[in-house]
Amino acid sequence: MSLQKYIFRPGINREGTDYSNDGGWFDSNLIRFRKGLPEKIGGWAKNTTNTFKSTTRALHAWVDLELTKYLGVGATWKYYVKEGDNFYDVTPLRVTTSAGDVTFSASNGDATITVTDANHGAVANDFVTFSGAATLGGLITADVLNQEYQIATVTSVNVYTIEAKDTDGDTVTANSSDSGNGGSSVVGAYQINVGLDVYVESSGWGAGTWGAGTFGSATAITASNQLRMWSHDNFGEDLIMNVRAGGIYYFDISAATLGTTRAVALSALSGANLAPTIALQILVSDIDRHVVCFGADPISGGSRTGAVDPMFIAWSDQENAAQWEPLSTNTAGSFRLSAGSQIVGAIRARQETLVWTDTSLYSMTFIGQPFTFGVNLVNEGVGLIGPNAAINTPKGIFWMDKKGFYTYNGAVQDIPCTVQDYVFSELNDGQAFQVFGFLNKEFDEVGWFYPVSGETVISKYVVFNYEENVWSIGELNRTAWVDEGIFDAPIGAYTTSDVGYLYNHETGNDADGSPMDNVYIESSDFALGNGEEFQSISKIIPDIKFTGNGGSDQTINVVLKQRNYPGESLSTDSTSTCTSSTTKIDTRLRARQAALRIESDDDGSVGVRSGVGFRVGAMRMDVRPNGRR
Repeated sequence: MSLQKYIFRPGINREGTDYSNDGGWFDSNLIRFRKGLPEKIGGWAKNTTNTFKSTTRALHAWVDLELTKYLGVGATWKYYVKEGDNFYDVTPLRVTTSAGDVTFSASNGDATITVTDANHGAVANDFVTFSGAATLGGLITADVLNQEYQIATVTSVNVYTIEAKDTDGDTVTANSSDSGNGGSSVVGAYQINVGLDVYVESSGWGAGTWGAGTFGSATAITASNQLRMWSHDNFGEDLIMNVRAGGIYYFDISAATLGTTRAVALSALSGANLAPTIALQILVSDIDRHVVCFGADPISGGSRTGAVDPMFIAWSDQENAAQWEPLSTNTAGSFRLSAGSQIVGAIRARQETLVWTDTSLYSMTFIGQPFTFGVNLVNEGVGLIGPNAAINTPKGIFWMDKKGFYTYNGAVQDIPCTVQDYVFSELNDGQAFQVFGFLNKEFDEVGWFYPVSGETVISKYVVFNYEENVWSIGELNRTAWVDEGIFDAPIGAYTTSDVGYLYNHETGNDADGSPMDNVYIESSDFALGNGEEFQSISKIIPDIKFTGNGGSDQTINVVLKQRNYPGESLSTDSTSTCTSSTTKIDTRLRARQAALRIESDDDGSVGVRSGVGFRVGAMRMDVRPNGRR
């Protein structure tokens, strides 16, 4: 026996063992399968050098009537509209005080300013903009006070603190002359309460910062002490947005001055009539153009209750985002679902809207007057793992449940998954609401980013190629995604130390200007015959096509691993560099079981690691029997 051709089955399969998957791939990172062969995924580069604050959970692209492109960015602390390279803060205001309601006090040698405002309603990290303040008498001048601040600590229902800064953001320390209170004309404009970066279960015991406020007592779950999630959609060229379990807001793009104008409450629109004040999610129905609120507050006694009804759906009059009172002269209405305990998410599909509760799937279709919408139970027993875990693709709707993956194209079907146990065994169930689905239609891929056990941030992904029915896995931190279409490339969001970035994906071969390291694909164990004999591998003839922009210097590693029994750990037998001119690799492996790994050359120089792209074809190895001992 001499040279043997090895073309491993496409897709990662971890449902069995390394040995039982003989002839297949077992592990990967930053690898996709295309036409049955594994290749390195495309790189990414910053969409803009400008940044935003906090973690993004939702992205929404749209154009106005003048064909200007916008991107809505829903983050933990704020909501932004991106135009060109700039992020404009359009976060709605919660309340604006009367002049004189706010006063300040400072201490000599300290940058901390104590702010007093009766029943301020703020939480830590909220944003407030002061105006009309006078100097405190020393270094804390009017210019220092009259700007936007992020609240540092909340010490009581009437008092909180900020850290004084100049207009460049540098810290300012008070001196002995700062004995004033800011005068009687101070106005505080408070933005809506911020949310959390983690999901809080049950009654919220201990929600918030350790040791702050009422930490350690039972706390009702609200939008401000829960994972901050946004839903958003277009009403024409305008934007409607909703904080999950919080308010519903409207941004009129044609009337706005970006950088100055903020979104306003839906109930504050001109002519608004019984508009919901709170919801779990919003979207605009296709063709018939009703604004639909899921988990809205119902009408009681001629007004909205102001409390989420988790199974209640309300919709506006057709073509009218302000009119919500059901009348014989309009198409506004409501409906309460019955299967489940709360609406988790909804998505537009072809001529219908799909609505998931925690246990069921409903189809909502426009049927016209007098009922407007018909709601039908499609499936009980299949829910949605998180509000953003469903995604619309050219092949139908795909979503992730608490224990599996499903697709809908008129009927519910489960998707056989060769990495299902691997994904769900390491998933952090307590942070499942962070899971979100994404589409990369250029490569026929749908996938999900998720957090793993022991972590509260997203770090991994799983991808399904819906044309070739193969799965891949890997590690990457992204918290939101929008596919190409309005913009030329897929855009992913990433945040570190509360500074957010957007990246264009499938761009080049590197990771934002640096070599993309830890790229690999590894086969399952293979053996001779029934595995009784040892095998000797003395030569590898690589079939690797280099596709990157790094030229002839592109280098990867070809690794052989070995073990004699499934219970043993794999050990590396040889690691050899491979370039486009490599014709053969000499090896000296002797073992019952062997595994082949193709990986990035992470120890190489920047020159050989940059611009690397590769595709693995039919590898040939000189494999011979080598005895039984």
